Amino acid sequence: MRPLLIASLGNPGSSYAHTLHSAGHTLVGALQRHTGAAPFVKDRKYGNGLTSHGGAGITLWQSTSYMNDSGPGLAAAWRAFCSSASAAGEPPRLVVVYDDMELACGKFNVKGGAGKSARGHNGLKSLLGVSGMKTVDFSRVGVGIGPRPLSREPDEVARFVLRKMTAAQRGAVEGLAEPVWEACLRL
Repeated sequence: MRPLLIASLGNPGSSYAHTLHSAGHTLVGALQRHTGAAPFVKDRKYGNGLTSHGGAGITLWQSTSYMNDSGPGLAAAWRAFCSSASAAGEPPRLVVVYDDMELACGKFNVKGGAGKSARGHNGLKSLLGVSGMKTVDFSRVGVGIGPRPLSREPDEVARFVLRKMTAAQRGAVEGLAEPVWEACLRL
């Protein structure tokens, strides 16, 4: 199996835990439990992110930077992962997990390929703005948090994404662990 880094974008700290904007972190936390990977620990080498190492060359990673500034940390984690995975002999893969307002809560989509648009997502914009990352061929898992607000006003969107998930929303996001895991293994 090729080495795999599954990285989530979201906001750090307990005040942002399980907000709609941190749905990527909620899902990657569920993946850690689903796979039985090691507990998350802060790792300087991996861009000060939280890492969880599983078997078969799989590492889970959560950004500890704010969404709009998450690119440099993830780029550092990717470089560290590539360096440690080089002994495996197969090229490593990167999957970025983030919230998607255009998808209904409890749904997800997978997209691949380098150079794709961030589609207005500030975390992806930050990542693609880091030197060298725009050409990295990585896959994306959009985690549904919609329906999006009718208004596209930035303040309205910010209020929406920074709301805590309801118990049902959190259950729907965490319930994606198995199908997302299977999708990542097929990439």
